[in-house]
Amino acid sequence: MINRKLAVAVVIAALSFSSCKNDKTENAEEDALKNTEKMSKMNTAFIGTYTKKEGHVDGKADGILSVKQDPETGKISLGKALAKVNNPSFVKLTSDNKYLYAVSELTDNDAESGFIHSFQVKDNDSLVEVDKVSTEAFAPCHIEIDKTNKFAFVSNYVGGVVVMYRIQQDGSLEKHQQLNMPNSDESHTHSTSISADNKHIYICDLGLDKIWIYDFDAEEKTIQKNKQEAVSLPKGAGPRHFEFSKDQKFAYSANELNSSISVFKVEENGGLTLQNTISSIPEDFTEKNSGADIHISPSGNYLYASNRGHNSIAVFKIDNQTGALTNKGYASTNGKTPRNFAISVDGKFLYAANQDSSDIQAYEIDKETGTLEAIGKPVAVPTPVCIEFE
Repeated sequence: MINRKLAVAVVIAALSFSSCKNDKTENAEEDALKNTEKMSKMNTAFIGTYTKKEGHVDGKADGILSVKQDPETGKISLGKALAKVNNPSFVKLTSDNKYLYAVSELTDNDAESGFIHSFQVKDNDSLVEVDKVSTEAFAPCHIEIDKTNKFAFVSNYVGGVVVMYRIQQDGSLEKHQQLNMPNSDESHTHSTSISADNKHIYICDLGLDKIWIYDFDAEEKTIQKNKQEAVSLPKGAGPRHFEFSKDQKFAYSANELNSSISVFKVEENGGLTLQNTISSIPEDFTEKNSGADIHISPSGNYLYASNRGHNSIAVFKIDNQTGALTNKGYASTNGKTPRNFAISVDGKFLYAANQDSSDIQAYEIDKETGTLEAIGKPVAVPTPVCIEFE
């Protein structure tokens, strides 16, 4: 009887264990499925970085990286290294997300010139390199793609050179035209921006305190000087990045050297009239600072600018009738030296790349006031410089 009872007990225990094991297996499968579904809903951002020790930065990254963003909470997590490039400090996607372009910010101590790399973006967000061409000068620091995805423009900080490339069907680049700014020893072209109608090009020249204006015809494949050759900014301003208002009636430049933002009226022929220039930092801040990036919210109601030194994102309300800016405060980046920053496509979140503390701070944007609320602590990302969302 004892052996029989023992046998029954063993069977019952075995059945119970089997049932428990099946439950755990099913739960594990459900969890895996939920995790897969969640990952499929995550957004990807490509991160430009520094990989080498330079005079202004101690690069710690291996090349182009990625981060994943939860579109519901705004939280991000570091993804994987996607491509080994030397100092890919600026990256830019075509509007159809088929190709990613990255500068290789090199000096005459590194190579015969800087370079621009072309990558095909695969379905799993991996990158396949298709081309690498010279930028014809040194320290390339910005890329712009025209509205047809047929032309790319690269600005070289050293030498005052902007190169226009034709984008081939496979994403490779063919040099089409080179623009040489006057006084190449003092010129520092930092960015190129294109109007929404694709007819005008604006080049921020940090060294000469000018924004050069060109007329662009994508069909004829031509670029030539506008009737207004340039607009001059206050001496020592150092225009770095340029942004248009949502209705294209106004434009704004982030000025690096005097930590300011200039407001322009955009004329019918593409020319610019300087309206005024205001500070991007608080009046009582007396430590060293330099302006960096500038972006306008998708709503068109708020302008944001990054400050390196004050280590903040400045928030401004835009008067849509006059283009004037009203300061609404500052959000600490909780790190050091915020360079570029990005606003999510849905306009709900903002992400600041802290170059020297090697991290990215996420914020939720208040749609009513435009102010920024930090989402947790900064996420560790080695020497981030540029953030480009798909």
